[in-house]
Amino acid sequence: MLDFFTIFSKGGIVLWCFQGTGVTESFTGPVNALIRSVILQERSGNNSYTHDALSLKYKLDNEFELVFVVGFQKILTLTYVDKFIDDVQLHFRDRYKYMLEQKGARTLLSSCFAFEDDFKMLLCEAEESSKARGSTSMRSFNASLKSQKTVKSMIETKGGDKGKEQGGKKNKNELHILIKSCLVVQGMQLSSMKGDLLAVDYESSEEEEEDAVEKVVVADTSKQIPKRGAYGGMFWMLKGLVGSKSLSQEDMEPVLEKMRDHLIAKNVAAEIASQLCDSVAKKLEGKVMGTFTTVASTVKGALQDSLVQILQPKRRVDILRDVLEARSQRRPFVITFCGVNGVGKSTNLAKISFWLIENGFTVLIAACDTFRAGAVEQLRTHQRRLNSLHPPQDDRGRPVVQLYEKGYGKDAAGIAMEAITYARNQDFDVVLVDTAGRMQDNTPLMTALAKLIAVNMPDLVLFVGEALVGNEAVDQLVKFNQALADHSMSDKPRLIDGIVLTKFDTIDDKVGAAISMTYITGQPIVFVGTGQTYNDLRSLNARAVVGALMKA
Repeated sequence: MLDFFTIFSKGGIVLWCFQGTGVTESFTGPVNALIRSVILQERSGNNSYTHDALSLKYKLDNEFELVFVVGFQKILTLTYVDKFIDDVQLHFRDRYKYMLEQKGARTLLSSCFAFEDDFKMLLCEAEESSKARGSTSMRSFNASLKSQKTVKSMIETKGGDKGKEQGGKKNKNELHILIKSCLVVQGMQLSSMKGDLLAVDYESSEEEEEDAVEKVVVADTSKQIPKRGAYGGMFWMLKGLVGSKSLSQEDMEPVLEKMRDHLIAKNVAAEIASQLCDSVAKKLEGKVMGTFTTVASTVKGALQDSLVQILQPKRRVDILRDVLEARSQRRPFVITFCGVNGVGKSTNLAKISFWLIENGFTVLIAACDTFRAGAVEQLRTHQRRLNSLHPPQDDRGRPVVQLYEKGYGKDAAGIAMEAITYARNQDFDVVLVDTAGRMQDNTPLMTALAKLIAVNMPDLVLFVGEALVGNEAVDQLVKFNQALADHSMSDKPRLIDGIVLTKFDTIDDKVGAAISMTYITGQPIVFVGTGQTYNDLRSLNARAVVGALMKA
């Protein structure tokens, strides 16, 4: 029932492969997708990956730098696969250990070895064992968890009402921020924002960053460990974790447990923090440490590399260049903003408008939030402020920022379509589509958003989220993407392309939401909101954010 099984080195050399009977498609496509999307991106937490109709399971052997991958149809439930891939790894290691240790994996290319018989024997044993376990009888209703569900347990959950209350408070906060922003603009001269945005930065010394993990690891135990000599308790605790040895799960567990708690305290979603630590453990397990290298410093280095890799854009994001390319095609560049209530979509849309007009582009704002009272008036206020900062400069004397609105209660997708057509006819460079804030569980509004995106096909779909959230960020992004996929009119649904992270100036070094959002979507953070004026817009500096995250 397996489609394929392959063993290759981390250098990309295929050492051995098996292809199931009747399978005609090559395994190279799914395996290459796994390498690009998971292994190179340090996302090896649960050791599984889905590619089209295939499910892939994989295991890393860090001692010999090998990767074991098995593929099968995802409609199948093969309970034996995890144990089977472990058995194949151990059998392959034991059989060719001498060759791997003495000569390296490359020599296997020119070596004659018959692993197929061993593989089929292990596969047969795994399938037989699975059949034996599968013969157990089904649980009765009373023995299942469903019997424990009561009417009371269902009535007590009132997340929807709570969400509405929080949404109302956030809307008031957003309006308060808008008023303060307008007052600040009136009273000060904004600096130029021509060219690429400045990156977010943090003031932290190299010494603090170097020592961060060691402080985290011993924070809870140093009081209980008596000092021994001039070096104190830390070196006594780590005495058994130093030297030339292969790292095991037991060696790393105390360090990873403290690191997991540290990440959660810095606002990383708990599930993401666990997956990151599991990924680091699998990456390091079996790796030989150098002399006088501590487990803490080794884990720190691996975790930092993984975090930077997650935050680095997986594709080129250059909006200024893309706008110029769209202009050369005589069409506007369209950006749609979406997100939950009260996160600052309209305010940050205005900041992005300011950045675009600072770089010589004309902007049309499409008021497609026809649901929230005051949404159109808020955008009109921003339009007036932006035009007062940038008087008309073209021959026609038209404002550099215009607002396209049709009032309230209208079809948002239709308004966006009309705005894009108007922008094309009037030679606007950019259309910024403002949408209604909506909770991720609001099915009618999520359907309307999916329709707006499917009908108008914007160049960029940006999710606007707060830097203040932790676990909620994962739920929001997963459900937004899922709703866009479920309600799409195409076989290839359009999902979120990037993230705008707002209120970044309010969180000090609790920057974990950036990790959670990029990890769950695989999409980059394109803009970071850092204050209440139009100047307070930055790009993300991955290393600075990781430095703040690792800071004790």
